[in-house]
Amino acid sequence: MFIVEETIGVEAAQIPKQRGEQLLDSAVRYAEDRHWDVFPGTWLEAVDGAERCSCGAPACEAPGAHAARPDWASQATGSAVVARRLWGKQPKASILLPAGRTFDALDVPESAGFLALARMERMDLMLGPVTCTPDRRMMFFVLPGGAAKALDLVRKLGWAPSSIDLVARGEGHYVAAPPTRIGGQGAVQWARRPTQANRWLPDAEELISPLAYACGREAAAGRARRS
Repeated sequence: MFIVEETIGVEAAQIPKQRGEQLLDSAVRYAEDRHWDVFPGTWLEAVDGAERCSCGAPACEAPGAHAARPDWASQATGSAVVARRLWGKQPKASILLPAGRTFDALDVPESAGFLALARMERMDLMLGPVTCTPDRRMMFFVLPGGAAKALDLVRKLGWAPSSIDLVARGEGHYVAAPPTRIGGQGAVQWARRPTQANRWLPDAEELISPLAYACGREAAAGRARRS
């Protein structure tokens, strides 16, 4: 059984609130310690006793955890000083990390992700940070450029990319970082937190086989349930 590890600056047991100081400290730490670019996204607001996204859209797909402006890519910064200033202006803003710069991400269903993690550990593969999102997705951080070749790697393994739920996130994409909360679903957490040991990220080619295999198994199980 896997247990989600402690989020940077957040108690792992439960996250009842998304406190501004936690977000600010985490954003600064990502920029300062990991040299990741960060930018503030939307946030959650209490409206008529419910939490709503600051964007105001009643059917927001990622309440409190998406880009607040179309030019988000130019807003992203790797400076801890600038990050502190940005979250100082809006302490409740979500922490978003642009992909395609210091990392890409391989996005898979949570059940497939944990299956792949078990296999990777048996294979003694080097792992980078891995996040779990409240909507039951997992993001495996890999070297930049991994997203561009992920689908070809899947094909070479004999899988049709359209038949498995594996999404490659590179330039033009971003991911939400802990302790960002997504609506009332909960917070993004680390399944494998950033440490000194995983500062150097794996290449997508090193992880694609266990990830594709796990996603393929999940897809097959889904088809079997529907038949």
